[in-house]
Amino acid sequence: MSWKRVIFAVFVVAVAGVSALGGAIAGGVAVYRALAPAAISAPTAAPVLVETAPAQKLQVSTTQVETSITQAVEKVAPAVVTVVGVIPGQVTFFGRTSDETVSGSGFFISPEGYLLTNNHVVEDTSEISIILSDGSQQPAQVVGADRFADVAVLKTEGPVPAVATLGNSDVLTPGETVIAIGSPLGDFRNTVTVGVVSATGRSIDTGEGYQIENLIQTDAAINQGNSGGPLVNLAGEVIGINTLVVRGSGYGTVAEGLGFAVPVSTARAVANQIIAKGYFSRPYLGIRWQLVTPRVARAYDLPVTWAVYVSDVIAGSPADKAGIQRGDLITRIGETAIDENHSYINALFQYNPGERVTVELVRDGRTLQVEVVLGETNPG
Repeated sequence: MSWKRVIFAVFVVAVAGVSALGGAIAGGVAVYRALAPAAISAPTAAPVLVETAPAQKLQVSTTQVETSITQAVEKVAPAVVTVVGVIPGQVTFFGRTSDETVSGSGFFISPEGYLLTNNHVVEDTSEISIILSDGSQQPAQVVGADRFADVAVLKTEGPVPAVATLGNSDVLTPGETVIAIGSPLGDFRNTVTVGVVSATGRSIDTGEGYQIENLIQTDAAINQGNSGGPLVNLAGEVIGINTLVVRGSGYGTVAEGLGFAVPVSTARAVANQIIAKGYFSRPYLGIRWQLVTPRVARAYDLPVTWAVYVSDVIAGSPADKAGIQRGDLITRIGETAIDENHSYINALFQYNPGERVTVELVRDGRTLQVEVVLGETNPG
């Protein structure tokens, strides 16, 4: 079972630490380089998302906050849905296991019936339905998803009661009041919790060779089933997708109030391309690899501390054309050295398909640099 299923549709992580990766600015640049160009590649005939609302500087007193929260919830809540998915049972030696029902949240982003949610909410599901705020239910389908950003786009042919306004997550500052809306436990529809932006530019290691970057940290309660729901500002604009919560360090330490959301700037870029093309494009190098850590390097007497070991090169791939070979140790992608804070995947994803990038590697004790023109991930 993958990390996305740890507790229904909310990922509870036990991590040793959460890094800022240079804070909001550095994280924002990484996502912008990887995602922003894709957003403008959509054909004009394709359905588009709601336009970004102009950034608003909210000047509110303490006595106005309650009213602002109420008005924001009234504006967004009709667009929020509960997402219910069915994961087929597996055939084992002892027979077929039972189907698994999972749930999360989502919200409408266009009158054409497109919705945003988390990839981990709908991953591996064979059928999906959504429950509207009035309790009515209708089927939905996955249009496309990007697991590295943990964003998925759904579509329904049924009625659209309301469309959420997408705000500007790039102007968030710590201390701003935010509102999380979702369906905890899959039963309590449109539950509202309130908190503040604790920090921006956070990164979480998934344990699968990459980090989810540039996350918004909040102390607004995010519970089991909230994944995929909107994180909203006092203007009633969605500024993030509630994604995960950290409960502890894995060493017995318990933490509260550590919720994280994918910024809407990232989600918008992914969704625009998925709506236009049916998939989100990522850069492709064309290798199979294994991570080299200091422990592995010592055990095998390797001339590096951190790297990825190239276990195979896909024939005809960009890596093959550039002369990368099996047994090479890749230590740097472009300007980013691979280390405990910068994974191979995240270093690669700073670039776009078609870009030329310098890959530094060690071969037979010699440090080499090769130029690679990155390909595009297979949409299938």
